Amino acid sequence: MRPLILAPVLAVGACGVTPAKSNGQTPMEATSPVPLGLHAELAASLRAANDAAASVSEERRALLDHIASHVAARLEAGETARLLFICTHNSRRSHMGQLWAAAAAAYFGIDGVETFSGGTEATAFNPRAVAALQRAGFAIEAPDTSLDNPEYAVSLGEGMSSQVAYSKRYVDPPNPTEAFVAVMTCSDADEACPFVPGADLRVALPYIDPKVSDGTPDESATYDARSEQIAQEMVYLFSRVSS
Repeated sequence: MRPLILAPVLAVGACGVTPAKSNGQTPMEATSPVPLGLHAELAASLRAANDAAASVSEERRALLDHIASHVAARLEAGETARLLFICTHNSRRSHMGQLWAAAAAAYFGIDGVETFSGGTEATAFNPRAVAALQRAGFAIEAPDTSLDNPEYAVSLGEGMSSQVAYSKRYVDPPNPTEAFVAVMTCSDADEACPFVPGADLRVALPYIDPKVSDGTPDESATYDARSEQIAQEMVYLFSRVSS
């Protein structure tokens, strides 16, 4: 079953939302990460992302530092820090952002972080993006891939809470409706949603869509590269929270 949220859902039509279908320190200088419990291959991918995080550009670091400061302030106040990654279709980049952010927080042993994703319309979690994340070490299962929008069970490690990943609008449950950071992962959603109701902070952090290589010999390499970029930036972000 899809998770239940008790907060009210925002009105349909906000921010160009399509009506729902039925049915300071560098990463290396930060506190040592604590990847206890993570799947071994995922922990290795996170270590590699941490090693490569020094290559994150100054422009991107400024955006990530802004998010990290907000997350740190929420945690220091004893409040939950919620990140909602938004793209148009909630099929590729926003899911990668949600899952890598959750993994990076776990890698640094940071509690009190919740990550979500959504789109201006719902489609499906793209199988190519699923496969890239599986290659990086996420344990992902779909009970019924014959569905138009299957629900994937995503595990970061033994004994750790799993997440249910499927495509949804950003206003749909279980996404937060207040007190969250809206992270815009694509330019189209960024332009369509200059204001995200309920967000304490909105940051445009666009990534090139790996869809450009669909059906080509470069498909897997393109998806892996985008996954690795997002991993590096989420590791950088949470290294700043932990510093």
